[in-house]
Amino acid sequence: MLKLDFNKESGLIPVIVQDHTSGEVLMLAYMNQDAWDATLSTGKATYYSRSRKRLWVKGETSGNQQIVKEIRVDCDDDTVLLKIEQLGDAACHTGYRSCFHKKVEDGSVRLVGKPVFDPKEVYQR
Repeated sequence: MLKLDFNKESGLIPVIVQDHTSGEVLMLAYMNQDAWDATLSTGKATYYSRSRKRLWVKGETSGNQQIVKEIRVDCDDDTVLLKIEQLGDAACHTGYRSCFHKKVEDGSVRLVGKPVFDPKEVYQR
C-alpha cells in the first residue's frame, strides 16, 4: 500500500479537492494520517482542521458531503488530489460552490458566482 509522507509539514499534507465530473477545483484542505485512513475506510472526504485541531468529515455540519470517486497522489507522495462527488451545492463554508470564488482581474478582486447558502443559517454563528 502507498505510504504518504506526512513528515515534511508537521504531519499534514495538502489535499486538492476537485469535482470528479466537471474538473472544477472546489477547495484545498489538509490531512493527517488519521484523516487519510478515515477517508480510505469510509469513502467520505475526511480532513484535519487546523483551526479546530481535530478531524473533520466534510459535510458533518452543513450536509454538503464529499464522496470520494478517485484518489491521486503526487510524485513525492506528499500531496493528494481527491476527485469527489459533491453532495449538496457547496464545498465552501462561506456558502459558495467553490472556495475559489474570488477572481483577480487588473489588480482588483471580483466575486465569481453566487452563494448557494447562507453560512449564518447553516452554522448558526
